[in-house]
Amino acid sequence: MFTVATTEPFLRQARKFFKKHPNLRPRFAAVFEALKLDPFQPSLGLHPLTGKLAGCHAVRLTYSYRITLTVMVTEQEIILLDIGSHDEVYR
Repeated sequence: MFTVATTEPFLRQARKFFKKHPNLRPRFAAVFEALKLDPFQPSLGLHPLTGKLAGCHAVRLTYSYRITLTVMVTEQEIILLDIGSHDEVYR
């Protein structure tokens, strides 16, 4: 089982995101629980990022929205970094 942590910038971004998209709260809760169990399950679509986000990963919240994160497998820890649309998260 993994532990999931958040950063202060993530919490600020999430507050803004969920004001615009309150209907995605249940989906986020499901993704959050799935990350704790196994971030590598195919339904999450975990994939490594390149470029300036190298070293980070992303998972699908929906087709249009993503969550960026770091996965520290040796410590069984996940740190959530950003949430938003595909273009916002990969900027």
